[in-house]
This record gives sequence, C-alpha cells and structure tokens, in this order.
Amino acid sequence: MKHSRLPLIITMIVLIFFYLPILVLVINSFNASRFGSTWEGWSLRWYERLWQEREIWQALENSLIIAFSATLVSIVLGSTAAFALHRYQSRLQQFHYTLIYTPLVVPEILMGISLLLFFAAAGMELGLFSIFLAHVTFCISYVALVILGRLQDFDFSIIEAAQDLGANWWTAAWKVLLPLLAPGIIAGGLLAFTLSIDDFVITFFVAGPGSTTLPIRIYSMIKHGSPPLINALSSILLVVTFVAVWLSQRLTGETQ
Repeated sequence: MKHSRLPLIITMIVLIFFYLPILVLVINSFNASRFGSTWEGWSLRWYERLWQEREIWQALENSLIIAFSATLVSIVLGSTAAFALHRYQSRLQQFHYTLIYTPLVVPEILMGISLLLFFAAAGMELGLFSIFLAHVTFCISYVALVILGRLQDFDFSIIEAAQDLGANWWTAAWKVLLPLLAPGIIAGGLLAFTLSIDDFVITFFVAGPGSTTLPIRIYSMIKHGSPPLINALSSILLVVTFVAVWLSQRLTGETQ
C-alpha cells in the first residue's frame, strides 16, 4: 500500500509558515540598512548599538530579577504542590488540582485584568513586586505539572528502603527523593524562567512606573520605530529561549 505524502507536505508548509518570519528577522538583524526593505550588506552594527542602549539593559535587568526570583519561588511551591497532589487523594486535592491547572487554560488577558483588579483592591502599588507575584501565579502551574509527571513514574519503595535502613523522612527526602527528582525540577524551573522572561500580556497590566521589563520595552520600541535594534534584540532572545527549552526537553526526557 502506497503511503500518502500529503501529511508530510502539510507539515512542511506549516513549519515554513511558522519559522520563515523568524528566519527573516534573524537575517535582518545583520542587515546594515536601517530599514528591512533594502539589503545593504552584512553588519554587526545593530548588535553593537545594543550595548549603548541603557534603557534596554535596565529593562533586561528587571526581567532577569523577576524571572530568577519567580522561578525560585515557583520551584519550591510547585514541587510541594506536585508532591501533595500525587501523594494524597481527596476531594480537597481535586480542588487543589483545579487551582493548579486553571492558569494554564485561562487567557492571559483575563489573568492580567483580574490580577490588576486584585492588586488595586488590595491597595498594592504596581511595580516589580506586583510583576513578581503575577509571574509566580502562572509559573507554579508549569513547574507543578512537570514534576507531577515525573512523580507518576516514581518508585516510592526506594524511600521506604531508605527508611528501613535507618533514615528518617527528611534525610530520605533530601538524599534520595530530591536527587532523583532533580532533572524534573530543573526542567520545570527552566520552563518557568523562559515563560517569565518572555511574558508580555500579564506583565503589561501589572507593571508600574520604573518597572519596565524587556518585552514591554520592545513593545515601546516598536511604537517609536526602531526595527534594526528590535531585530538584533529579538535574535538574542530567540537563542536564549531555544537553549532553555532544549535543556528543559533534554532534562524532561531523562526523567522518563
């Protein structure tokens, strides 16, 4: 029976549709021309210009501060949430799972608006701390589900064996459970870091004066017209994002 090549052709068309604009953006980041409509030769001038843009580096600093802090908190809360969901079965845990899963399916614009209303009702000043809380809100879900997937195949008889040999619960958790879950925890952390540093919609609603992150800064640059710098900056972000996602997939694969 002859196999149809139509699925392969459709897949290739879809991949080209998605990745060709990205390839054009990366190529234009090396274009010496100020406008992407004309090609004036290869150049690194726009990457060199990035070093002189103080506002971009300040926005990057804010993004990194938020991403690292949100990732660390999400790893702790997400790991404990995943362990509780896997270890204990009750109606309360079903409600707990709903709370963890909801941020994954709720549109970002609704989360941004709801968080903004909550911060306003609580009288909280918008800034880096409000962005941090917002990012933790959705990063926990991703970390918890990644670790939960690892726990579903975890053999808890290893913990029981460690306890039979004289280890208490905390020793067994620190020296046995945590090392075995480390690849899944790191994979969830890398995913949370990538989502945090790339987030725009939720951050746009909860950011305040002086707390501009890199995605918001890029949006501002688009409105004021700086396409070459945006191309160079976006290319760097693409490389960082792809590396983080690749590492996350590798670590997730090792836990299977």
